[in-house]
Amino acid sequence: MPLFRASGEYSGAKPQPRRRRMRNMKWMGSCGETDDDGTVLSLTRLCLLSIADNMKEVWAKDYTDNYLDKYFFSHIMGPFNLLPSELVEELTWLLCNRKQLSRAALHLLLVPQLRGLSLEMCPGLVTSALCAHIASRCQGLWSLDLSGAQQLPSKVLSETIHCIPTLRSLSLAGVPCDRCVIRTIACRCRFLRHLDVSRCHFLSPAALLPLGGGAFCSSSGSPSKSTFHYNSTTQSSVSSSFSTPLSPLPLNSLLALDIGFGEQEGDPVAAAAYLLLSLPCLKTVAMEGLAQACYLIEHREFSQTNEFTEREGFPRLEDVWKDRRHRQGMDGWRQKKEAVGSRENEDEDEEERTLWEEYGSNNEEDVSRDEGPISFQNQAEAKKRGLLSQAGDEHLILCLKDVKGLTFDSLDSLGHLCPDIHSVSVSTDHVETRGRCQAPMLVAGLKIWSGQLQTLSIHFPGPVLSLLPALQVAGSSLVSLTLEGVKTSPHTPLLEVIKACFRLRDLFISAEPPTTPQEEEDEEDQQDYRDLPRLPNLCSLILNFSYEHGQMKPIMSWMSLKRLLKHLLTGSPLLEKLSLVSLPCPLNCVLQEVLHVVDLELPGPADSPLVPLGRVQHIDLLRTDVRMMTVKSIMQRSKRLKFVDVSYCWQITEFEWLDYQAFSKVHVVWV
Repeated sequence: MPLFRASGEYSGAKPQPRRRRMRNMKWMGSCGETDDDGTVLSLTRLCLLSIADNMKEVWAKDYTDNYLDKYFFSHIMGPFNLLPSELVEELTWLLCNRKQLSRAALHLLLVPQLRGLSLEMCPGLVTSALCAHIASRCQGLWSLDLSGAQQLPSKVLSETIHCIPTLRSLSLAGVPCDRCVIRTIACRCRFLRHLDVSRCHFLSPAALLPLGGGAFCSSSGSPSKSTFHYNSTTQSSVSSSFSTPLSPLPLNSLLALDIGFGEQEGDPVAAAAYLLLSLPCLKTVAMEGLAQACYLIEHREFSQTNEFTEREGFPRLEDVWKDRRHRQGMDGWRQKKEAVGSRENEDEDEEERTLWEEYGSNNEEDVSRDEGPISFQNQAEAKKRGLLSQAGDEHLILCLKDVKGLTFDSLDSLGHLCPDIHSVSVSTDHVETRGRCQAPMLVAGLKIWSGQLQTLSIHFPGPVLSLLPALQVAGSSLVSLTLEGVKTSPHTPLLEVIKACFRLRDLFISAEPPTTPQEEEDEEDQQDYRDLPRLPNLCSLILNFSYEHGQMKPIMSWMSLKRLLKHLLTGSPLLEKLSLVSLPCPLNCVLQEVLHVVDLELPGPADSPLVPLGRVQHIDLLRTDVRMMTVKSIMQRSKRLKFVDVSYCWQITEFEWLDYQAFSKVHVVWV
């Protein structure tokens, strides 16, 4: 494996002109196994699996023994420098997922053609020395994820980002990111579409303002040259970029929850409002103070933020709002003009042909005048044609589609500002505020997005019954529903929730169990199930109940839940992930009845009929009464099953677990 110390441009394999979508990377087995769908693995996948299995002893051994701690190579010729970027990314992901990615292997995988690098699963490898390698070898990266690298100094982070101006996606969640890093991002990463700085506790809300553009940069924002060296051309371009006013970044997604505190109490609200107004491409946002910022923008209460903007040296929000509204009006006028012009041109072309046939060349002058650009004599004519709104009709519209960090009482303001919302995450720590129940506010807020909302996440420390009206309003279009912290009882209307949200693909419920025991139902009631709703598109079902760690068995306080679970599992043949934790009802008998169902009478491929639990891949059954024989039956039913967690299942013994572990290819966890 020849190794060379080099500088300058890399003349080896050229990167692909277009980045193809990465392959499905759910496969993690060793060579010789089949894929998740039961088909034989492709030759490419088998080769990558073989490389992963032999990375330590074959591919990285020479580099580890002779070069790793002795030299710093700008580029390494071999063994992976000729592989396409997509294959290098897949190999890196596979090694990370198996927890087999070593420092030496990572050095060999840092090739110039690499377009995506994610080290979120192995943050311990991210050091200052590694960042120097990334900055030297991978200057064409489009996506970089260093989430969780808590030991990385912000100075090194700034220097690394400075060398990768091509970034489209940058994830720094949990990294010691500060104001200098944000300034470097704003000045150098001019193509950035996604930024995640969640859990960056050294980052104040005001530090995010440079993302919105402006003449904000100073010499303090320029990265130090102590580690990386630049030529004079690069230095001069950097200096000019820090002094010249910059346009806002084209960010589509900004995630900044759980960051540091501001100097004043209202800083998070003012910062959120400024970024909402100054980032015109923003569609996904998660920030502190977002709810109050929406209210502030809707009611134009910008005077309370003047002290903040003056202190930080940024334009007043009133001016930013006017500029955003002006640009919105111009864009809307241009779109309407183009639409009307297109329709009029079609009509005029037809009219021209008719006039030409009837009147000949005598009317040529009039026809040519009709074909010219649309011109209006005055503003009244423009309004009459619908190109301009009447006075007072214009209002600011934000193009947000996915919003996190809201409260129940902020949905109304968000609805007026963002009519195109598809995903919302709301939370409250109180069932009532000032004596008023919060659930009706949720109903009123969700009405504006009825029929278009696809993802809804609610944290609510109250009964599920209080949320039912809101779910009935928004449920018809939902494909993902999350309910966290809710309280349940034997009469919790989960059936009504399922009926309202019949298109669900993902259902996650984290709840408190009923506090009073419920008696066993009559056998006749258990068998009356034909009218129960189904979720035929459901792929992920998570139903987890809270428990005391000192309590071995949950209290059987919701016996009627068995009936719902049986027919939810029976009617969801596409289920891939199943998590049922600390259920307040028996589960083993439910699973046995589900496994006896072999004909669902549902449409499906002739060579692969749909059966309950036939496609499940991941199962968590902690603190339930499930037996090992039932787990074996599920394994026989689903050939795709890879992982089962039966920890604290009191009906399973250590002998049964050890006996099965010796012969099973499925990873079974039991403690």
